Amino acid sequence: MFFLQSRDQCGFHNTSSVLPGIGYDLCQLKLVNLEAHDNHLYHETQGLSEKHLVVRRGKPFKFTLMFDNQWHPYTESLVLEVRLDNIAWKAPVHFSDEQLSTRDWTAKINPGNMHSESVTIHLCSPVLSPVGVYDLLLHIETAQYRRSYAVGVFVLLCNPWLIHDPVYMSDNDHIQEYIKSDYGVIFMGTNLNICQRPWSFGQYEPGVLEACLKLLQVSPQHFHDKFGDYTHRGDPVYISRVVCAMVNCQDDLGILQGKWQGSCEDGVRPTEWSGSADILQRWVSSNFSPVRYGQCWVFASVLCTVMRVLGIPSRVVTVFNAAHDCNSNGKIEEYYSSTGEKLNMSRDSIWNFHVWVECWMRRPDLSEEFDGWQVVDPTPQEKSAGTYRCGPCSVAAVQHRVLGNAFDTPFICASVDADVERLIVRSGAVVSRKVNKEVVGQLIYTKSIGSDSPENLTQTYKSKKGKFQSSYSEGNMMMMNPSCPMPTNDGGGNMMMMMSRSCPMPTNEGDSDSSSSLEVSLKLDGEPIMGESIRVSVTVTNQTSNPRVLMEYLNAQIKEYNSHAQESFWKTQKEVHLNPHDVLKLQHTIPPSEYESAVAGDDIVNLSVVMEDVGTEERVLDSQEFNLTSPEINIEIEGRDSIQMRSEHTVQVSFTNKFTKALRGAVLTVEGSGLLKGKHEASLHLLKPGEKIEKQVSIMASSPGTKLLMAKFSHSNSPNAVSRTFHKVTVT
Repeated sequence: MFFLQSRDQCGFHNTSSVLPGIGYDLCQLKLVNLEAHDNHLYHETQGLSEKHLVVRRGKPFKFTLMFDNQWHPYTESLVLEVRLDNIAWKAPVHFSDEQLSTRDWTAKINPGNMHSESVTIHLCSPVLSPVGVYDLLLHIETAQYRRSYAVGVFVLLCNPWLIHDPVYMSDNDHIQEYIKSDYGVIFMGTNLNICQRPWSFGQYEPGVLEACLKLLQVSPQHFHDKFGDYTHRGDPVYISRVVCAMVNCQDDLGILQGKWQGSCEDGVRPTEWSGSADILQRWVSSNFSPVRYGQCWVFASVLCTVMRVLGIPSRVVTVFNAAHDCNSNGKIEEYYSSTGEKLNMSRDSIWNFHVWVECWMRRPDLSEEFDGWQVVDPTPQEKSAGTYRCGPCSVAAVQHRVLGNAFDTPFICASVDADVERLIVRSGAVVSRKVNKEVVGQLIYTKSIGSDSPENLTQTYKSKKGKFQSSYSEGNMMMMNPSCPMPTNDGGGNMMMMMSRSCPMPTNEGDSDSSSSLEVSLKLDGEPIMGESIRVSVTVTNQTSNPRVLMEYLNAQIKEYNSHAQESFWKTQKEVHLNPHDVLKLQHTIPPSEYESAVAGDDIVNLSVVMEDVGTEERVLDSQEFNLTSPEINIEIEGRDSIQMRSEHTVQVSFTNKFTKALRGAVLTVEGSGLLKGKHEASLHLLKPGEKIEKQVSIMASSPGTKLLMAKFSHSNSPNAVSRTFHKVTVT
């Protein structure tokens, strides 16, 4: 037995008295200095915790023992014991100038650091040690007696700086970006009009490290088999599987509950989050009740935070036009009416953007060609091995279409490279079809190293062996949920169908295919900006030697990034005369008055055109989906965007009405985790065109790192925010 002493984990430790009846003449331990400052600098863990010593595996850390009386090294041996719950390892302390081994727990004293009343010990863990919270014990032994002390507690993380660690990265700039940086950028919107929003990963915020470690302790794997869980925690593949499932709450005490439809009054709208720390802190403080609510970019960003904290390099990745292939045939079917209205007749869907995480690790379960970036997707879409999670899936396996590789490779392949078949339906029959092989996975972006600009990852996913053809293998197949394509919420976080499975599917009328003597293309002219006219060009080509009379149908519908289109808010039609082999460009304008009452800040417009030959009834289709750039909210911080900790700064926030009409019930809201307490609002009964609404606030930060101020503008005519702006603040 031994007594644990009261202690300050990162500083000096007061030791307890010896056990009764055992070796009163032995040297007694008085104080322990865990050398937290030096160790944190040496291990690149500074700022992660004020409560614990935090070190990385495979790299020695030091601590100093101070004795009450003289220590006799030739008669009194020092033995360290490291405990992870009920698993223990012992490391006898040796005198040596040599480098410590990373195969076992090893400890040494440099002969020059030894004194009769104090000694500095260097302790090194094996390179594949489990991630977790360890107890460190000291035994002072002679041939007859032993005195035992609790030295302290330390946290052990993965080590991307160490070449033998499976998460090793050779480039220090990459490590700085994908491990140490607490700031990221998420790309959203559509591939035609990409938006970006900053995100505070918050790994240096109080309690975040502890929340990430607690996540491992409350996982189903740990509850069911503690020893097995600890044994496998040295493997980043295993860790990513566990963490991925724990970020959503479908199967466990997970962090986030998803919601894609309906009111969020009993929680936080996914668009309101700007950082991970607040989410993780709420989850812990609620005794591991799920935080409401998240969508794909929130799930992914929280996962990225946890992985960076645990020492696994990670980055948030956006796939524009991500396919959700429910019948696993490698093809997404989209149905349109003969007048261009998009119909909700397919369980397949394309999300305008989807966000997941790439984590860097070796794959000893595969082969070295599949080392490197791995897709890990925590958004609860489908089950993998009976649990809502996805990955890790090697990006190299996706690119080379190695569909048998673990984990979930066919699902990820379809997400980035499925074909899209667009069909025109009339009276329940397909009258035209066209296959587009370029829409899905059109752009894949992540934040560039050291810059907010995007890095294009598209070609790292795109096949070098031709287009994806589905061939799901039994051993690797995700459980295809009939509720696909899009999660909705039944209040408990379960996935439900968006459309009836009994929806009748159209039949084929004749042998319609992609070949046509008529071509049509639709293009936006300039950037679509909220409050300004949307300008569209339709180009139609007659590939025959005969004149043609056509009917042009244009249709605009509202949709969310991850759902089917709603009813039309604008449509037009007209007769067009086309000469033989003629190319005609038609211009159209949608004025603000036609969309302002329908389109809110995060909405996406589906715009479609159908050209019908009046004589032959031949029809061709083209469509585009795009978002409108929101009006700007201006944020100005007194002095600069870099502020001193515990120093007060004034911030001026303003919004100018650039719409063509007055806005009733205008509200400007400012908030910022770690900078402001609560929400600060300014309101006006009526905001006329050209007028400004303003709010002045004072900010102060109590901890260093990257913080985000968020401002949003709304009015009574719009249920959602019309505009939302995030502003990065660096605290030193």
